[in-house]
Amino acid sequence: MACIPDNARGRAKLLVKDKGIIAGVAFAKMVFNYVDKTLRVNVLIEDGSEVSFGDIVMYVEGSPQSILKAERTVLNAMQRMSAIATKTRMFVDLLKGTRTRILDTRKTTPGIRALEKWAVKIGGGQNHRFALYDMIMLKDNHIDFAGGITKAIEMAKAYLKETGKDLDIMVEARDLIEVKEILQSEGVYRILLDNFDFEDTYKAVKLIGDKCLTESSGNINEQTIRHYAEAGVNFISSGALTHSVHNMDLSLKAVK
Repeated sequence: MACIPDNARGRAKLLVKDKGIIAGVAFAKMVFNYVDKTLRVNVLIEDGSEVSFGDIVMYVEGSPQSILKAERTVLNAMQRMSAIATKTRMFVDLLKGTRTRILDTRKTTPGIRALEKWAVKIGGGQNHRFALYDMIMLKDNHIDFAGGITKAIEMAKAYLKETGKDLDIMVEARDLIEVKEILQSEGVYRILLDNFDFEDTYKAVKLIGDKCLTESSGNINEQTIRHYAEAGVNFISSGALTHSVHNMDLSLKAVK
């Protein structure tokens, strides 16, 4: 507002200065439209595409004041989303040929969970619970506070009956003994094998069979993820998809 006239017109390009999977293009269009409906956005590279240094993702044309108002929100979101999509795609590629699917978690940045989970989907992953209301998940603290696994499951089932809620129940197991106890209760949708090693994961999957779905989590990285998938779990969840990424380097530059 201080240095650019209201009636000025201009054009800018969104430039990639990194390598990975681009994400947040659709969101950027929403931001530009929200700031100024007269801005014209020409997208050259869509969400989920591989990009490298020098690629131009989009051009935006119209009022430079409006473009600059939207600039930081667009870049902050796209840099974060692209980093998440890139890491997710890497995990997805490592799981090719197995039946295992990669899930995100609720370990997200406060205020932008929607964007971060959107980025996971763009990268080829699946969204786990968006919030507490999506599923009853009995983790170690719930179990310990409730007085044990069986008691926690029975109380959760009673709660669903009393409230009329239609939610799946997922239970975390810390060892094979807990897996066996969970299997004694009816109505468990999925068992979370938390911090199991490869050998115990394989044993747990054999024990569980087709009684319910299985999920592995806990310090799983690109070196170990394939081993857990080959143990036969249905899902692997990784908080690292959203809490341990380095933003992709993107810039919005005026086109002279």
